[in-house]
Amino acid sequence: MNEGLRTVYADLHIHIGRTEAGAPVKISGSRDLTFFNIAREASVRKGIDVTGIIDCQSPAVQDEIERYLEAGEMEELDGGGIRYGNTTVLLGSELEVKDPGCGPAHLLCFLPKLSAMKQFTAWLSTRMKNVSLSSQRVYALARELQTETVALGGLVIPAHIFTPHKSLYGSCCSRMEEVLDPEDVAAVELGLSSNTDMADAIPELRRHAFVTNSDAHSLGKIAREYNAFRLAAPTFEEVAKALRGEDGRAIEANYGLKPQLGKYHRTYCERCDALVELEDGQTEKKCPACGSGRIVRGVFDRIAALAKPDDAAAARAAIQRPPYRNQVPLEFVPGLGPRKREALLERFGTEMNILHRVPEAELVETIGAAPAAVIAAARTGDVAVASGGGGRYGKIK
Repeated sequence: MNEGLRTVYADLHIHIGRTEAGAPVKISGSRDLTFFNIAREASVRKGIDVTGIIDCQSPAVQDEIERYLEAGEMEELDGGGIRYGNTTVLLGSELEVKDPGCGPAHLLCFLPKLSAMKQFTAWLSTRMKNVSLSSQRVYALARELQTETVALGGLVIPAHIFTPHKSLYGSCCSRMEEVLDPEDVAAVELGLSSNTDMADAIPELRRHAFVTNSDAHSLGKIAREYNAFRLAAPTFEEVAKALRGEDGRAIEANYGLKPQLGKYHRTYCERCDALVELEDGQTEKKCPACGSGRIVRGVFDRIAALAKPDDAAAARAAIQRPPYRNQVPLEFVPGLGPRKREALLERFGTEMNILHRVPEAELVETIGAAPAAVIAAARTGDVAVASGGGGRYGKIK
């Protein structure tokens, strides 16, 4: 590792459910997902060094941030980002675009400073019906949104790029250049139902950095997927360098669920929720369980349709991807209920300590042999799972 650089953990996609006054932001998000609660959870319990808090385009959220800055409880960093405790918050927004002839897709837009986010909000407010809510439609071309973000010093990352609902490849288009300038795409977010090997089967993605994030809609889901970055400091500028691979900064690893655990991994019937097997190249089929034609293609089958028959393994070796490590969040571990999770956190401090650093013998002392063995096995990727689909997560066997 380069001198002066260190490993930091980062989850760049966490939603705000409500403002502290109770106004909705992400309607499907938990009510306790406020800006402050997310920062505190990431710092105190999760052990995440960098968090991307989405929905910071909301004026009410910006007012809350200003109050914490003025009170000295948070600090805006010269390199970009808001510091709270041991965590730096990157200010982000998830927005929906829908170009003519294309389906909808979600983009993550990050800005370095609160002042830049306020300028972004002013631009959005003339192109959105309600700038206070999360994941709303922007009535502008995707490239226009991308250009505005980059002009303000920001980063654009297409969100959960393969999921069947509102994603770049899952519902919008077959090639990135149809809606975005690939040169100004900072990275792509894999989503819970895919991994590096799956995404690298699509040749046009091999030029882009991959990030793995939680897309958390509750405090407990923070860091169910995350990244290890090599940075000099946890700031916006350093994260941008890591995504570009500049000056020794880098993505060291992506930590994500086994794709089979994702709830959109396999194709399913929208009517009865049965999983549907598609043959190679097949695009649709009647449900074998109920006969319905309402089939939603899962991530596995969507990637198979987009993949090119070339030597993906050789291409991956040439670009030297960081490792994708199969991660099992504590809430997925069989036999590890809320009481045992709290016992682990009380003894070992943060979830990152538990998942990465605590010896198995010490885990056994606290929670017993069976759940400790699952946590240890997850560190080497040696965990069997049953596939998810139809909006239901897979399970650890």
